Amino acid sequence: MERPDAAVVLDRLSRQHPGADTELVYRTPFELLIATILSAQTTDQRVNQVTPLLFRRWPDARALASAPAPEVERVIQPTGFFRQKARTIIAASAALVDQSGAVVPADMAALVRLPGVGRKTANVVLGHALGVPGLAVDRHVLRVASRLGIADSDDPDEVERQVTAALPPERWTAASDTLILHGRRVCRPRPLCDRCSAADLCVARATGDLARPPRQAGRVASGRTVAKGSARGKASAKVRTARAKKRTR
Repeated sequence: MERPDAAVVLDRLSRQHPGADTELVYRTPFELLIATILSAQTTDQRVNQVTPLLFRRWPDARALASAPAPEVERVIQPTGFFRQKARTIIAASAALVDQSGAVVPADMAALVRLPGVGRKTANVVLGHALGVPGLAVDRHVLRVASRLGIADSDDPDEVERQVTAALPPERWTAASDTLILHGRRVCRPRPLCDRCSAADLCVARATGDLARPPRQAGRVASGRTVAKGSARGKASAKVRTARAKKRTR
């Protein structure tokens, strides 16, 4: 089946999900940066529950950079992986202070130098808080773009390149928000095709590939991808294998 025009697909999905936007609550670029880092492996709603207290106690990069890690851990504990996340957001804040005077830079290269920040997180911040077009690719965007056929890759960076090449820059941020919302509400791992406004254009539906999840080179989290063949990926696989053996004893 011929790949559909990305602009046509996004036109339909945009009408189905008018006003799609990030669900993270923020007031400043710094707050959105930290909230996006915290959103890894949890829901935006859970992040929104902890950020009001987090930012009341440590409202900017200078304050959070000097915050005691145990206290930060207690505040963000509901988001999961709280010890690692506390270290990351403190380190990212310290890097902001050192590298840009505590100001969140409107520059992809500068953002991805911060601890815990990859292209996905950077694009969220650029597109929503800094007015710089960016298409954030999370697991929902990977799944929906692959199924609909507007991208043909299992690599987040390549999916970003393909989709942005097919759309004008002023549509990138909204396109990401729309694909994410469609992935949450309609094109789930078990898709609700009867509710999809682009079902007749869907490559996966036409070829019968909906039963298979889209290929993924790795796990997308906090804007970074953990490759299956990486040391971290192999270590995780060993842990899962050990746990499985323990359960069968």
